[in-house]
Amino acid sequence: MRGNKKDRVLTRARLNILLLGSILLTGFLLSTAFYAASLISDIADMGWKAAFTTQWGHILLVILAESLVFWTGIIMVYLTSIQLGVKMRVIGILCGWIPVVHIFVLVMIIGITAGEAIFEKRKLALNRSRATEQVCRTKYPLLLVHGVFFRDFKFLNYWGRIPGELEQNGATVYYGNHQSAASVMDSAEELARRIDEITQKTGCEKVNVIAHSKGGLDIKTAVALGGMADKVASITTINTPHRGCEFAEYLMGKAPESLKENVADAYNTALHQLGDPDPDFIAAVTDLTASGCKVIEDATKNFDFRGHGIYTQSVGSCMKQAASGTFPLNMSYHLVKYFDGRNDGLVGEDSFRWGEDYEFLENTHMRGISHGDMIDLNRANIPGFDVREFYVQLVKGLKERGL
Repeated sequence: MRGNKKDRVLTRARLNILLLGSILLTGFLLSTAFYAASLISDIADMGWKAAFTTQWGHILLVILAESLVFWTGIIMVYLTSIQLGVKMRVIGILCGWIPVVHIFVLVMIIGITAGEAIFEKRKLALNRSRATEQVCRTKYPLLLVHGVFFRDFKFLNYWGRIPGELEQNGATVYYGNHQSAASVMDSAEELARRIDEITQKTGCEKVNVIAHSKGGLDIKTAVALGGMADKVASITTINTPHRGCEFAEYLMGKAPESLKENVADAYNTALHQLGDPDPDFIAAVTDLTASGCKVIEDATKNFDFRGHGIYTQSVGSCMKQAASGTFPLNMSYHLVKYFDGRNDGLVGEDSFRWGEDYEFLENTHMRGISHGDMIDLNRANIPGFDVREFYVQLVKGLKERGL
């Protein structure tokens, strides 16, 4: 179980080391600047030769002391920061030897690591303050359903830090464990078996489903056509293309058959080795096109979710610019914008709305909120949007509905 006392103690220890490391780097930067200014002043007064002759011992001592402070600080933040990422770590190593540039890089590193430590400490404090409330302890457990081209790996969580945050606040979390790529109908059948397994094993009667991307199509099909209506209390779809993706329709129509077959064969072979019993790349992508989703919509639209006591809601978000997302969303953003308008890097805004309630998320910062950001794909603390707290409040809302 994530989010236990031992995990929280380790997290606090990591953040204390991270904060201390960023403080040491700040001290190094300020003291080095102060001493450099003092040395320049002495050189201006005495000349460089006299200044170095009279102060060489002091200079050597300062260099040794500053080196100790710097390397201690940089090692501490490199070993404990999550937000620093591989890219920034590499930049720090490569640019650390370039005069002037290394100062700007160090300032960036300090900003990222100090910001992370402060932000995460506040989150720990928030969770401590509401620990007794168990705001995410819903009547029925949560079933998190992944989207296309991903699996529920044990050590690489599709949902990033979100499940741990929910569990810290009282939630019980299960995963769909279905294939990464299959037709909506095949995925729906897998999810129906998974729901049966969970309810029979735990005696929980029903589950609250939170589904991302194609997972939203899979679960509503499992309920409407797969006989799961009496075992699902609620469905929340996150950035699901309920009306499909026009850009996917275009690509599937224009791409040569040989190219599609080669890509599909490579994908299916690779994912079969990773655990998918029968992956089907083409079927999965076809069901995400506008025409594919129209078939799904027509097949499920007459099912009365509310009449079966199932609460339904949907969520969507948008990027504000290509730079809002990491690869490949930064590459696909403009293509999706051309065909689908405002989008999250994969799905257009008009495709998100479904169910009784709908929420469209717009970040007040220029960063925007991408398709991957909605599942904490990059484990990034996004200015203006706390994805973990968003899910806590989402699940809190389910609890308040008695679900």
